Amino acid sequence: MATPPQTVASFETCLDELEKVVKELESGDLPLDRSLELFSRGMQLSDACRTQLEEAETRVEMLIRKEGTYQPEPFRPEK
Repeated sequence: MATPPQTVASFETCLDELEKVVKELESGDLPLDRSLELFSRGMQLSDACRTQLEEAETRVEMLIRKEGTYQPEPFRPEK
């Protein structure tokens, strides 16, 4: 039996879970194994959030008014 494809959680869901992981890690009252498990999960969630943000950034377009009409232009954040 084939395994169903994993669905990617929404950015908000990943961020919410990441915040919970961080709070638990910050409690400082954890065994080493649990701390490592949470750290690993936190890194996965962080990567998922970063990927989703990068994908969103590439989809964002600004409308620039040129010669009386609005034309889409790729978003280029200032660095």
